[in-house]
Amino acid sequence: MTRVLVTGANGFVGKILCPMLAAAGYTVRAAVRAGKVTPPGIAEHVTVGEINGRTDWTEALRDVELVIHLAARAHVLNDAAEGAALYAETNSDGTQRMAAESARHGIRRFIYLSSVKVNGEESAGRPYTAGDEPRPQDAYGRSKWLAEQRVWQTVATAPMQAAVVRSPLVYGPGVRANFLRLLRWVDREWLLPLGAVENRRSLVSGWTLCDLLIRLLGHPVAANHTWMVSDGEDVSTPDLVRRIACEMGRRVRLLPVPAPLLRLAGGLLGKRDEVRRLCGSLTVDIAPAREQLSWSPPLSMDEALARTVSWYQRHGRPPP
Repeated sequence: MTRVLVTGANGFVGKILCPMLAAAGYTVRAAVRAGKVTPPGIAEHVTVGEINGRTDWTEALRDVELVIHLAARAHVLNDAAEGAALYAETNSDGTQRMAAESARHGIRRFIYLSSVKVNGEESAGRPYTAGDEPRPQDAYGRSKWLAEQRVWQTVATAPMQAAVVRSPLVYGPGVRANFLRLLRWVDREWLLPLGAVENRRSLVSGWTLCDLLIRLLGHPVAANHTWMVSDGEDVSTPDLVRRIACEMGRRVRLLPVPAPLLRLAGGLLGKRDEVRRLCGSLTVDIAPAREQLSWSPPLSMDEALARTVSWYQRHGRPPP
């Protein structure tokens, strides 16, 4: 069977991807950080050190044909200024090293998980596409954009093929940060000042994202392109709250505070980025993936939210 190396295999996306790859008939080799647990059911694993421009991938890449590179320093809201260097070291330099070593070891196709933050923070009037001029606004987005460029520089002088996926916010079992916070707000039936927000957001469940990543491994049209991904429907923040509440059997409590007032309050309280994500629009166009890859999201957003809520109710709630 074809062997696939998955970096960041014990991360949020990796824990979903590895079992899906195995179910699809691939032999999965999981690259995990020292002291981390290999995803269940994955027999092959290799421990790697820090992900940077000096990482030794020799053992991990032995007898591998395909690579899905997930490992990254994740985005953190209000990260300290020194975080910029860490993003660059892991996401840019680390990806350049991974791509170069993959090419040197004869990898056939290299899939890189990037971020819609390469495009920007808010889509104005129309969805983002892969062909839009990149406008990253923070150190994380810039590190992912630089990483993309270094992948393309590598394949320009090597026989290895590559594909890049720019993902919006990913949710599913193990989700953290803002989405987990939203789940807890709804679970507690808090009064949320979001009733007047009129925005549109693209999201993607971990299952749908991983389904596309697997499609890119073998599809003849996938190589040497950048692809956008989402659940295939866009929602407003109030609608997302209502859908989550419906799955939880909770009351929806939304106060109609005007969005400009929320943005002003966010700036005064040092929560500008959080409020921007709750009030602003960010959508992506997945028509190219649908048409050129004969692909569509395998789950509706409601199905994926139901699965996520089920995980949350079993494992995500804070202790009493």
